Amino acid sequence: MRVAIFGAGGIGGYHGGRLAEIGEELVIIARGKHLKAIQQQGLKIDSTKGDFIVYPKLATDNPSEVGEVDTIIVGVKAWQVPEAAKAMRPMVGSETAVVSLQNGVDVPHQLAAVLGAEHIVIGLSLVRCFIVGPGHLRNTQAVDPNLQLGEMDRRPSERVERLRRISEQSGLTVTIPKDIHTAMWEKFLLFSVASGLGAITRMNTGTWRTLPETRQMAEAAVREIVVLAQATGISLPEDSVKSTMHLIDSMKEEHSTSMAKDILDGRPSELQAALGEVVRLGRQFGVDTQVNTLIYNSLLPQEMNARG
Repeated sequence: MRVAIFGAGGIGGYHGGRLAEIGEELVIIARGKHLKAIQQQGLKIDSTKGDFIVYPKLATDNPSEVGEVDTIIVGVKAWQVPEAAKAMRPMVGSETAVVSLQNGVDVPHQLAAVLGAEHIVIGLSLVRCFIVGPGHLRNTQAVDPNLQLGEMDRRPSERVERLRRISEQSGLTVTIPKDIHTAMWEKFLLFSVASGLGAITRMNTGTWRTLPETRQMAEAAVREIVVLAQATGISLPEDSVKSTMHLIDSMKEEHSTSMAKDILDGRPSELQAALGEVVRLGRQFGVDTQVNTLIYNSLLPQEMNARG
């Protein structure tokens, strides 16, 4: 299988690296110092399952050089997706599967609007991996299952089964949920609340989940999103608040999300995908999201400043 990683950051780079390790043909679309290092020295990945280096068949910043591929794994940040979708068009053939791994619930629809829904496979990665230097990634944690996959229309498909088999051969644990959209919202609960609380308190997860006042905020934010999901037609389990808080409690003391870290470091972040989407959908469906709106409004000036 010919696989292109569009944006070889922590998540995309890790999944692509694992596939290359078992012999799949890997193409990497990256830029700057990260690209140069990969071209010269390969992509180095420090992992909880053993360190390794992969050497892509091609590493470039020009998608037009690549040609059509079997699978594209989209590894850019959520706010970069619209531009990336247009740029990857030369790599998309009639049978190409485009796998979204971004946080949030709107990215698959953004990709579908540009490339066509028939190409999109929804992917949910539960791997913690980040860039530590040019051409160098570090994987520190992986929650089982590491990866969930599903078609936009929820129907079974041979290509999703093929991606599952190949990913499992690479050492990942993979499931195909009965409803990938429900699974996506379940992950969204965790991502949005952990990111928002981490950014607004400027503390790691172990701190804000322990303090009664901020824990209460987190639980209220989760409840709002559960109601919002139901309003959009997504049926989340009845114990979604309890299970989400359990996942938060299972995280390491020093845990922090990439969105929270980006905001604290003054970089553009996935604030819109995490909380802006909650606020937007709340207005659209008439759902009260006052806690999430408070967090979003409080972080928005920092986000706007980071974007100039």
